[in-house]
Amino acid sequence: MDESKVNGNQGLPEPNQEIKVSNKFLSGLLVISGTISVLLGFLGVFLPLLPTTPFLLLAAFCFAKSSNGFYNWLLHIKWFGKYITNYREKKGVPLKIKVLAISFLWLTILVSAFVIVQNLFVRILLILIAIGVTIHLLLIRTLKE
Repeated sequence: MDESKVNGNQGLPEPNQEIKVSNKFLSGLLVISGTISVLLGFLGVFLPLLPTTPFLLLAAFCFAKSSNGFYNWLLHIKWFGKYITNYREKKGVPLKIKVLAISFLWLTILVSAFVIVQNLFVRILLILIAIGVTIHLLLIRTLKE
C-alpha cells in the first residue's frame, strides 16, 4: 500500500521523524511558535514590510518538529501549501510568483521609502532590504509549471 495514503500526506514531504521533539513542553512551544508564524505570514500578504515566506517556512519547521497534524494542515492550505512544499523539496518557485513577489516588493518599498518615510537612513535601509530580498528570490530555482 502507498505510504502517503497510510499517513494521509498524499505525497507531501514527511516531517523529519528522527528529530521530532519528544518533550511535551517544548513541543507545545513549537506549536505556539508555528501558529504565531502562520499568523505573521498571513499578515505579511497584506503588510509590505512583513515577509510572508520566512514566517511560513518557520511555521513548517516548527510543526514538522512538533505536530504532524499542524504540519499537514499547513501544507494543505490552498494558497501556501504547494509553495512551501516546493521550496522545502528544493524544486523552486514558479516564475509568475517570482515576478509578482518582486514587483509587489518594489512597489511597496518605493511607496514606503519615498511617500511615507521621511528619514534618509530608513529610506536607505528599505532599499537595501528590497535589494537583498530580490537577490534571494532570483537565486531560488525557477520551477517550470
